[in-house]
Amino acid sequence: MKVFVAGATGETGRRVVKELVSRDIAVRALVRDLDQGREILAESLSAAAGTVELVVGDVLKMDSLQEAIADCDMLICATGARPSLNPTGPFMVDYVGTQNLVKVAKAGKIQHFVLVSSMCVSQFFHFLNVFWLVLFWKAQAEAYIQSSGLTYTIVRPGGLKNEDNTDNIVMEKADTLFEGSIPRTKVAQVAVDALFQTTAQNKVVEIVARPDAPATSLEQLFAKV
Repeated sequence: MKVFVAGATGETGRRVVKELVSRDIAVRALVRDLDQGREILAESLSAAAGTVELVVGDVLKMDSLQEAIADCDMLICATGARPSLNPTGPFMVDYVGTQNLVKVAKAGKIQHFVLVSSMCVSQFFHFLNVFWLVLFWKAQAEAYIQSSGLTYTIVRPGGLKNEDNTDNIVMEKADTLFEGSIPRTKVAQVAVDALFQTTAQNKVVEIVARPDAPATSLEQLFAKV
């Protein structure tokens, strides 16, 4: 089994790679700059004993994706437009880039496509859409995956935190959670676990972490959504 990770050097993507490595799963990480990728993913590369492969490519360049994704079985997309003054950023990265990944996944042998999206994508008048309609384009990407025919899981986390904590994960169906936060480490755990849970297939799940939530396995959480 080999998992292709798009957005591998992002704050969430690097944690996805680390989570896969902790489970002894072979990883092919998409990076735009090889030296930067080696630096950011140094911990995973040193711990993986050769099971992490960096491949140079860009979600906006189909030819680079077709070669990069070859022989991978699963795909986790943790891309996201970075804050900038470019009004086309979210459209290109979150929508067109995800479209491109879906197209190459369908042409290849990808068995399960996991997309890390965002809570509140269905709320057009959310304040985050002031930033070049970032949630709107994530919603369009979700719709494209859902109509693609691929087996998918869409993970919508709440506000992302770089520091982990001991809070337990709360998981609900689409358009149920509208506030709350979650460490990126836990988002990575959910994204990776989705690959192994049949009850996660073809679902949209929303996740936050709360100190008063009961400790529940991810298998149970996916099953109840």
